[in-house]
Amino acid sequence: MPRLTARFWVDAYLARLRMFDIPAFVVAHGDDTGGAVLVKLATLDGNAIVFQRSFDLMSGERVWVELSAGPERDVDDAITRQRGFDPDIWVIEVEDRAGRHLLDQEGLG
Repeated sequence: MPRLTARFWVDAYLARLRMFDIPAFVVAHGDDTGGAVLVKLATLDGNAIVFQRSFDLMSGERVWVELSAGPERDVDDAITRQRGFDPDIWVIEVEDRAGRHLLDQEGLG
């Protein structure tokens, strides 16, 4: 199965969030073709969670897993560390008090 480019996936994800009136921003523009994507969910109460795609050895699927959660400053530090390892990484920041990120919806895996 062919893989989508990172840019295509990011554009589609941002469009899906707009359909639900969930604000989101590209904080770091990674490599258009093969850059990994981190999604930071800021709940606007000083806390945040950052998700990354990972390979699930049990199912063979790519799934979204929590990389870091807690005070937003700590989550931002985790993102900065990841960007230090991989300068081609994308960072999308989603802002939603209800904690919606839509990564669990069909088509975003």
